Amino acid sequence: MLLDSAIFLLAIVIFGAMFWPGLRRRPRWRAMITPLASIIGSGFLVLGPILQSEYGGYAPLAMALLCLVAWAFGAAVRVNIAAEDRPARPERRRIEALAQAVLAFAYVISVAYYLNLFGAFAVALTPWHGAFAGRIVTTAMLLGVGLAGFSGGFKALERLEYASVALKLAIIAGLILGLAGYFADRAAAGALVVAAPSLAPWQALTLGFGLIVTVQGFETARYLGASYDAPTRIAAMKRAQGLSSAIYLAYIGLLAYVFAPGSHALSETAIIDMMGVVSPVLPGMLVVAALAAQLSAAVADTSGAGGLTAELSRGRLPARPAYLALVAAGTALTWTADLFTIIAYASRAFAAYYAAQSVLAALESRGARRAGFAALAVLGLLIAVFGAPAEGG
Repeated sequence: MLLDSAIFLLAIVIFGAMFWPGLRRRPRWRAMITPLASIIGSGFLVLGPILQSEYGGYAPLAMALLCLVAWAFGAAVRVNIAAEDRPARPERRRIEALAQAVLAFAYVISVAYYLNLFGAFAVALTPWHGAFAGRIVTTAMLLGVGLAGFSGGFKALERLEYASVALKLAIIAGLILGLAGYFADRAAAGALVVAAPSLAPWQALTLGFGLIVTVQGFETARYLGASYDAPTRIAAMKRAQGLSSAIYLAYIGLLAYVFAPGSHALSETAIIDMMGVVSPVLPGMLVVAALAAQLSAAVADTSGAGGLTAELSRGRLPARPAYLALVAAGTALTWTADLFTIIAYASRAFAAYYAAQSVLAALESRGARRAGFAALAVLGLLIAVFGAPAEGG
């Protein structure tokens, strides 16, 4: 009972603190909040159960490697932010256009990912929980988001973004507190579990490739140029990646050793069942966080996909028809693939984008840094080819 009250109280305090004018008005905080919210958004909900189930006691190491790879790709994007004001050579413009096209494609898949997660969590605590009901909700949400974009109704939804970010971060803080309390109880009872991985080395590597999207989102700092200068965006990305990595490592470090192998079936909403063991207040809080986070992320990426399409086609294809195409593609993915497969597709698409960003960074660098970014581009291509989905139970 005491832990439940502490979880709820901490969430309220963090949520209120997010609206403190002295914090909210700080340019560095405002610049950081967009990439931070993207990085620890939907991935937070599915990543823990996947790593705990598939990597066992090595889950924290897998998480650390994911964060390290994300930091490396972030370094490439930061080089490109710093180079924005320099005259662009023709080959750089061509690669940049390719990167933007790949990013628009990645946004289409990520919207399907966000809204499939929305659908799964929306029905998780209802009598109608299951894949079919979740897909119905997802399809309805895809139509709603697409129509909002087509009718120019995004502005009202975008105004809710900061509130959804504040709510998500507050609930994540409560979740980590709950896990810390549960971990301490298990440790005191000598009941911590160090499970063996369930995957062969190659499977573990390709699954890691397929999870890159769960630490993706730092690149959003690059596209805030209308509001912030390059040094501010570079610093914001570093802070967002540093803080999100600390949160992820604490989360996985606590989660990896408190549940026995096979104690929970691996599914889209496994985190709800797992956190129900930790505290009865967490499942409902997580559903609220999931719905808020997925809707705001889907709106942001739908808007981004439409804007990129219009920009790449030089106005020949307006954003509105792009929204309808996104709805059609998202609906097709929803009814032909499960969430874990969509996550792998999104990871591969974003990895291709990061490969292009790494090539651009190599063109701006010399010596060992150039070789490092070239190697990073190769890694991005390998992830795009070999990323594999988790196998749900």
